[in-house]
Amino acid sequence: MTARPTAARHLLRWACALAPQFGESHRALLTQTGKAGDPMGAVDLARRWTARFELSSDAWIALGVACRAAYRTRDALVAYERALQLEERGDAAFAAGQLYRLQGDPATAGARFARAFAAGYGPEAMRENARALAAAGDTVPAELAKQIWERETGQRWEDGPGGPGGPDRRGKN
Repeated sequence: MTARPTAARHLLRWACALAPQFGESHRALLTQTGKAGDPMGAVDLARRWTARFELSSDAWIALGVACRAAYRTRDALVAYERALQLEERGDAAFAAGQLYRLQGDPATAGARFARAFAAGYGPEAMRENARALAAAGDTVPAELAKQIWERETGQRWEDGPGGPGGPDRRGKN
C-alpha cells in the first residue's frame, strides 16, 4: 500500500514533471518516497525518469540507488553500468563494484573499484580494489593496489580487524 503523498511530495512531483532536465527535485522526491516506506514506488519513479532523461547518468544512478534500496540488485547493477556507459563516474563505478562483490564476482568488483579510483572517487576505491583483487586471488595486483592506497592516504596498510585490509562492515574481506 502506497502512503498518501504529503504536500511536499505533491509539490516535488510537480517540480519533477516541469523540470527540463534531471536534477535536485528528482533526487528529493526519491528520498521522500523512500522515507515514506515505498521503495518500489521509488523504483517506478526512477524508471520513468530514465525513460524521459535516457542520456542522464544522474537519472541512471538514481535508478540504481532506488533498485538497491528495493533489494533489486541485478536491476541496480544494470542501472549503474548504463550510467558508466554514458559518463565515467566514480560513484557509479564504486556502487557497481560493491554489487559485483555481493554477487561473488571479486574480479569484476576489483575492476570497477579501480575504475572508480581512476574517475576520482578517492583512496577508498583503491582500498576496496585491493580487497577485491586479493579475494580473486590476484595477489600481485592486490599488493600494488595496497601500495597505491598507502601512497594516497599516507597511512600504512595493516591487515587484520580494524585496519584497511581487515574485514569490512559486513565481515567480508
